[in-house]
Amino acid sequence: MSLKDLAIDRAGSIVEVAGAGAVAQRLLAMGFLPGTSVRVVQVAPFGDPITVEVDGWRVSLRLSEAASLKVRPA
Repeated sequence: MSLKDLAIDRAGSIVEVAGAGAVAQRLLAMGFLPGTSVRVVQVAPFGDPITVEVDGWRVSLRLSEAASLKVRPA
C-alpha cells in the first residue's frame, strides 16, 4: 500500500520509494528511507496535503508524493 492510503494515527514502515525522478531523490534526502517508520499525523480538510512524522520530524506531503512511498502497515 502507499503512504497516501494510510489512515490518520496509523504507522507503517517504508518499503520502497517508487520512481527515480527529482521527487524520489528529495524524499530520500528528507529521510524517507526503506525500513524507516512513518506515521500519518494529520490530513488537510480537502485531503491534500497530509502531515506525516518520520524520525521525529513532521513533514507535509502532497498526495502525489505520498503515493510514491510504499509502506507496510504496523
